[in-house]
Amino acid sequence: MQKLQELKDLLASLEGDFDKFYNKGNSAAGTRIRKGMQDVKNLAQVIRTEVQDVKNKA
Repeated sequence: MQKLQELKDLLASLEGDFDKFYNKGNSAAGTRIRKGMQDVKNLAQVIRTEVQDVKNKA
């Protein structure tokens, strides 16, 4: 469950950058979003692997 909280926190930390990019046209915020989304992807993959391992052990 800790990984889920990390994922939620990571998404919440990007919320301000989404606003800056889409509503204010700040292109630097877009760069931060892309980096953050890559981190989300990597963390999601870790979670998927953990879930699969637990499932296979059952």
